[in-house]
Amino acid sequence: MGENRLAGQKKLCYGAYAMEITILGSGTSTGIPMVGCTCPVCRSSDPRDRRSRASLLIAHNGHKILVDTSTDLRTQMLRQQVDRIDGVLFTHAHADHINGIDDLRGFHFLHRRLVPCFGTEATLARLQAGFRYVFVRDEGATHPPLLEPVEIDGPFELFGLRIIPVPLEHGTGSSCGYRIGTFAYLTDCSAIPPASEHLLHGVHTVVIDGLRWSPHPFHFNIDAAIAAARTIGAIRIILTHLTHEVSHADGARLPAGVEFAWDGMHFGVDPEQAPLSRD
Repeated sequence: MGENRLAGQKKLCYGAYAMEITILGSGTSTGIPMVGCTCPVCRSSDPRDRRSRASLLIAHNGHKILVDTSTDLRTQMLRQQVDRIDGVLFTHAHADHINGIDDLRGFHFLHRRLVPCFGTEATLARLQAGFRYVFVRDEGATHPPLLEPVEIDGPFELFGLRIIPVPLEHGTGSSCGYRIGTFAYLTDCSAIPPASEHLLHGVHTVVIDGLRWSPHPFHFNIDAAIAAARTIGAIRIILTHLTHEVSHADGARLPAGVEFAWDGMHFGVDPEQAPLSRD
């Protein structure tokens, strides 16, 4: 039964779905290769072992939604030939997920549009404190604001999509995942609270933080990420935010239905909301 559902999911991923996902960055906060490191993964010739900082692009109905402005945003946008961004979802305010925000200026210089960005109260407060010029036009500034902050406290609509914020534990802090239809993106997390598990029931494809093989206090390791994804009933499990402990070739060690993300990975998913309960 599970294999048949997975086969159907893979078939639909090649063009039948209306929403497309691109993994812009699949690496941890250092990026891979890590500066100064000569380990086998950092010296690997496999392009899938070259990982920029974690971020995601959602394309639906002619709109492009960015999840996090990673430190490597400019390189990611050029690599994927992204011509504009219509909205931004922020998961949390750690440096590797927000420090590329200045690279959005290039789009603004061309299109002069105020782009909505969504995040929790705490995340938006840190963004506005650290990057005031992105949100406010001070006297004497040469350009208007780039982003319009929108605080999230529950599901919301964006460009015809119903987006469900998913509170996550990130060590002693927190992060915010996002569910859209049968897809969920859960980066930078060490636990999924019980209330959030309910929000994720019915998800088919999940991109989830699976930092490395060994345990870590602020992130799922690979085994814990797989267990968490199976708890919510996911069929296709894609592990992201990977360190240099993980070679892409190690994918042969993963169970069926589980795979490693890689920069530029592209697939389709169903944007329609599945029931919030398991089969």
